[in-house]
Amino acid sequence: MTKLKDKVQNALDEARLLILGAQVLIGLQYRATFESGFEKLPRHAQFLKLGSLAILLITLALIIWPGAYHRVVTRGEDSEELHKFTTRVMEWALVPFGLGLGIELFVVVEKIAGIAIGITVGLLTWIMALTFWYGIEAIVKGRHKREHEAMKDEKDNEEGTKLRDKIEHVLTETRVVLPGAQALLGFQFVTILTEAFEKLPESSKYVHLASLCMIAACIILLMTTPSYHRIVEQGEESEHFHRFASRILLASMAPLALGVCGDFFVVVRKVTESTEFAVSASLVLLMLFFGLWFGVTIFWRNRQHEIRWAAQYRERQPARGH
Repeated sequence: MTKLKDKVQNALDEARLLILGAQVLIGLQYRATFESGFEKLPRHAQFLKLGSLAILLITLALIIWPGAYHRVVTRGEDSEELHKFTTRVMEWALVPFGLGLGIELFVVVEKIAGIAIGITVGLLTWIMALTFWYGIEAIVKGRHKREHEAMKDEKDNEEGTKLRDKIEHVLTETRVVLPGAQALLGFQFVTILTEAFEKLPESSKYVHLASLCMIAACIILLMTTPSYHRIVEQGEESEHFHRFASRILLASMAPLALGVCGDFFVVVRKVTESTEFAVSASLVLLMLFFGLWFGVTIFWRNRQHEIRWAAQYRERQPARGH
């Protein structure tokens, strides 16, 4: 069983994971109201952005709530009650966040591609968020059986990095990626309200839209980890959760790279006024991302496996000689 101190720490760390990005998006939402392009939005879109801001503020209130509870109710003491309270609040906080994200995407897509496509993308975004944050968890939780004693024996006998440390590392690595991705998404939302965006070629606007959707997908994937840990694992540490979080983190890097490179194409094309150069520069950047994050790392992993296998083979040779 995971120690209560570690469970509470993980819960608070996951709350911090969400609050950093939420605060960035809220700040950029405030700024968007004062951009020149905001006045050009349809009246219903302006009210929707106001509603999205209110929803994000509700999310902010929920995510910060466990901290106040910890200080006022338990007076800084770790308790099972605090852990359960934080878990419940975290579960509810993701609902308004997903709705706000869907509304923002509707406003952006409607401005570029029309109201029908805007509604479709907005709904799909919210459905995707609910599926990854609650649907997968509901399916897995129904059949997921934790073997606490086996986990305990595994922890007692494990070699190398302890499971607790591995989970802490993967959560830290998720915290490294998520705030930056959410900040980038916020800037993408604000960009469509600028005068310079209006002057871009239509193709660049659609590339920007595609990039925005990629970053949104990245954020949904990254926020799946704390949701899964709260709902399925109930804050417990397990090798199953470590593998799940690792896969989600790696999966999120693919849309992140595509989104960054898409907007890099838009910027390079605007500065150089050369579509060919912008495409080439973006492809080089994409190859750099995928090459470093997946190509070189997979090569090193396979190389290390070969070295270990060769070492084990050499160790067995003398025994066979006797």
